[in-house]
Amino acid sequence: MQFRQPDPVMTAKRLLFVSPRFIFPSDSGGKIRTRDVLRGMKDGHFEITLASPEPPRGTDQFAAELRNVCDRFVGWPEPVRDFSWTFRRHLSVISPLPISVASDRSKVGRALIATELERRPDVVVADFPHASVLLPDKVGGARVLFTHNVEAEIFRRHAEVMTSPILRALWLSQARKMKAFEEDAARCCDGLVAVSERDADYFRAVSRSGPVSTIPTGVDLEYFAYGEPRGDVQRDGGTVVFTGSMNWLANVDGIRFFMDQVWPRIAQARPAAQMVVVGHSPPKDLVQSVKDRGLAWTFTGFVDDVRGYVSAADAYVIPLRVGGGTRIKAFEAMAIGCPVASTTIGVEGLPVVAGEHCLIGDSGSALADAVLRLLGEPATRQSISRNARRLVAERYSFRAAAAAFEDACLRTLATKRRAPAPLIHQTLTA
Repeated sequence: MQFRQPDPVMTAKRLLFVSPRFIFPSDSGGKIRTRDVLRGMKDGHFEITLASPEPPRGTDQFAAELRNVCDRFVGWPEPVRDFSWTFRRHLSVISPLPISVASDRSKVGRALIATELERRPDVVVADFPHASVLLPDKVGGARVLFTHNVEAEIFRRHAEVMTSPILRALWLSQARKMKAFEEDAARCCDGLVAVSERDADYFRAVSRSGPVSTIPTGVDLEYFAYGEPRGDVQRDGGTVVFTGSMNWLANVDGIRFFMDQVWPRIAQARPAAQMVVVGHSPPKDLVQSVKDRGLAWTFTGFVDDVRGYVSAADAYVIPLRVGGGTRIKAFEAMAIGCPVASTTIGVEGLPVVAGEHCLIGDSGSALADAVLRLLGEPATRQSISRNARRLVAERYSFRAAAAAFEDACLRTLATKRRAPAPLIHQTLTA
């Protein structure tokens, strides 16, 4: 699918951006970040070809969105997630690769990428380390790895919150495999882009490759327009909101933690309080648990636009105990003006100050106290809201993030060296 005809006098470099996921609809933090980086780079220094799996119904319904982020789109069929796919995924637990990486291997995808490499792109970007299984050892152009987080750290944190010894052992095994794969992918690139200085420091220590750059977490400030929070909240009520893909295990764990250890304290102090969880694919057992307990909770499922839910709420909560990189959802809520209460991990990697831009609590009681302060103290709610919006508006637009990413690609291209072939890829991705 091509959107711009090549200009014979055009001097733009060619960039091949390989993603393991079709980025539309942009219903998760990783997809949103990728989308905003690409649309901010569009019509800049690079002619962009986006390559990824494509949905079963094709890409026609997303033609306008694709036109905004790339000059060409090429795709291969997304695997049908039937019994056979599920069986192969479970079987891959014995693979030297992490399950999530093994699931992204595709012979058709690798063949298509090989064809695209014959066009001799100047820069090849692997979106997430997972995309590396779709690339050959040598890509010709400068190879850039876009790391949205430290994947191995997420796996390790999952292990830490598991109460089942079997599940804890499984997550620790996956964490070790992911660490080996992730570091291998970092070593074989010519340049690496991280989303926080904390992540960048980690990859500088393990990659020994080209330049490691950091891009800010960017937000579309026009789309997420600011609104002053309400002055007073109903004395025994108030609305709390969370947004995020509810098929992501870190979000599911966070909401379970919030339901079990935080919400009872909030409900005791404010019996009329309500919780709204915005995000697609909430687990059925989680929804049923809300019904069985008679909680004043709503699961919206997929929505086209989260802004109305966030702007209508009195507090935004990020109850994550597992995660990595940075949470775009935090800056989106801050841009809108909904004051944030979070765990430390929920705002990890973001340059926020507790008590100034958000309230932080890591235990059930501490996070409940933070939410109750936002619901019960109008001055605190307004101060947090205004300070947070100012922080985001002054430094964290999505265009700034895209410009930093483009600069990282240009610098990598200028300093490209011959990178060593990845050890894992040599034997596992052919």
